[in-house]
Amino acid sequence: MGVDKAELRRDGERLVDRAARVLTAVCDPVLEVGPGRSTLPAIREPTPGEGPLVALVAGAAALEARGAAGPVLLLAVDLPFVEPPLLAWLADRPGTGTVVPVAGGEPQPCCARYAPAAVAAAGHLVATGERSLRALLAATPVELVPEAGWRTVAASAAFDDVDTPDDVARLGLSEPSRRE
Repeated sequence: MGVDKAELRRDGERLVDRAARVLTAVCDPVLEVGPGRSTLPAIREPTPGEGPLVALVAGAAALEARGAAGPVLLLAVDLPFVEPPLLAWLADRPGTGTVVPVAGGEPQPCCARYAPAAVAAAGHLVATGERSLRALLAATPVELVPEAGWRTVAASAAFDDVDTPDDVARLGLSEPSRRE
């Protein structure tokens, strides 16, 4: 992309700060898996940049080390339109299973709740060299929730993500100024 997604801005707020804000409105404890750009406690993956499955495993292990138990809520920094009501809806779903919204016909594993058994399976997948959250969805029981389910608490654009410079423009985001 040419710019760190975490430093992109929506309405003047860095995406990393926004993700921290919406997560802390719903969850406690909350961690950043990354270099520590937010005000959250940060942990790093064993080898940074290996993908969201590795980040999930590292984050879940750090949460467990802090005494947190139960499902893990995951939010990628490049989802600038996820709001607290959607995260609360995921966190409060009945049971402790894995819950993944579906948008545009595609599962959204980067904004999902992962069951303890799924987190354990993720660790096994990472140990075999897997790096894709989709592999985890294929390997564990998942409640896939169609748009009709999550649209009661979120706008249709909630899962618009930022992957290209065209996405930055299309979504009305801005890049940090050169002085920052």
